[in-house]
Amino acid sequence: MEEAINGLSYKDAGVDIDAGEALVDAIKPLAKSTARAGVASGLGGFGAMFDLKAAGYNDPVLVAGTDGVGTKLKVAIEAGKHDTVGIDLVAMCVNDLVVQGAEPLFFLDYFATAKLDVAAGTDIVSGIAEGCRRAGCALIGGETAEMPGMYAKGDYDLAGFSVGAVEREAILTGDKVGEGDVILGLAASGLHSNGFSLVRRVVEKAGLDYADESPFQPGTRLADALLEPTRIYVKSCLAAIATGGVHGLAHITGGGLLENIPRVLPDGLGADLDAAAWQLPGVFDWLAKAGGIAQNEMARTFNCGIGMAVIVKAGQAEALASVLAENGETVKTIGRVVKRDSKGVEIANIEDQWPN
Repeated sequence: MEEAINGLSYKDAGVDIDAGEALVDAIKPLAKSTARAGVASGLGGFGAMFDLKAAGYNDPVLVAGTDGVGTKLKVAIEAGKHDTVGIDLVAMCVNDLVVQGAEPLFFLDYFATAKLDVAAGTDIVSGIAEGCRRAGCALIGGETAEMPGMYAKGDYDLAGFSVGAVEREAILTGDKVGEGDVILGLAASGLHSNGFSLVRRVVEKAGLDYADESPFQPGTRLADALLEPTRIYVKSCLAAIATGGVHGLAHITGGGLLENIPRVLPDGLGADLDAAAWQLPGVFDWLAKAGGIAQNEMARTFNCGIGMAVIVKAGQAEALASVLAENGETVKTIGRVVKRDSKGVEIANIEDQWPN
């Protein structure tokens, strides 16, 4: 047999199959730690299976969502801290499912990089597994892609895909939201995973390095403060929904308070919020001042301290606030639903409470 002229291998082209197999071996126990009722297959097959009947559903409607972490990854990469962005990835997907009343059932991830670093990859997937445990869903599969020439050295990207289910009669559509409903705000854990292109510009403008001490959280490295993972609201919100009286939920992601709350309001209704009802967290106060960011721009870019808005029947607001608090949330009554030609959000006292 004639020898190959150049003897090239896939590894010579920049793809290390052995490293990929090593990562799979490392993450198998992480995936196993997220197992729940309904999982009908393990890692390694061409597809993953989930049994809705075994999960206890009678007449389920599936709800699916996909998302990423955005340029928050650039902070993680520069800081060399990879163990929390996986939590962000899960959170951004499952928080979108619960707003429709759905329980997240399973999760799959897509991890792409120029050259696979098994240690960093394991850290990333450990975060994904932790996010799944917090949400009560199973990590049942994913894809790792090593693509030299597509990404710069050391760079990677993450995407996630989650599927949940809700019994047909329990779907939340926002159609029950009415005038006089109370809006409860659930505290955010920080920036979550939105607005980081602007955050990175502010850090640059301020002349800071991610290794520097945080100007808004003394004693903490700036990178660690910014990388605080997105809070997962699944279990608390499902508990509130089961209590009754929840008319709508709005996950405060890209678009901030101004763009997300109207997504669950029927025509002819708007939302009046009161900025005096909650304290603007330090990271947002610093961003506004250091970046010279206008109040309206803050409200349409960041969560500004409210990661989930829960719209509830007025007579049950106090009881539901207690349920949410008992499930670990910091709850504030931040506004009400009002009659309005447009579905917009108006924030009172913003001039006094937020930096100009």
